[in-house]
Amino acid sequence: MPGPILTSSQGGGFRAAICWPLLPVPDEDGRIVFPDLDSSIRQRIECVLRTSPGEQLMRPQFGAGLELLIHQPNTTQIRARLQHAIEQHVRVYEPRINVDRVDVVPGRDPKELSVTIAYRVRATGVAAQVSARVPVGAA
Repeated sequence: MPGPILTSSQGGGFRAAICWPLLPVPDEDGRIVFPDLDSSIRQRIECVLRTSPGEQLMRPQFGAGLELLIHQPNTTQIRARLQHAIEQHVRVYEPRINVDRVDVVPGRDPKELSVTIAYRVRATGVAAQVSARVPVGAA
């Protein structure tokens, strides 16, 4: 026999992987509470957006680095580069979703970008989106 046979009393239902919580804080009993699938995906996307490349140990390419844009101008070129970077990083580092689109547009304030990531959860097919405002330099 080449390997173990896994059985479960809960049947052969699919259970999507849940990532480590973004900010793990023990509850009153000292246990770490893991998020549900949708929350886990949103937290992972947030982590990808907030992390700059080179920030995570042993994963130097991880992160879209939104915080590096604080002093960048609000130009079409910067927005296009950011849109491409976000789409690539989310596709690579969040395999539980299919990315439908990434929009990076100027915000109400010229020193702000609006980022929206529309996606579908692979396990359930449910559509969702994550939005963020990113401070940048003036146009």
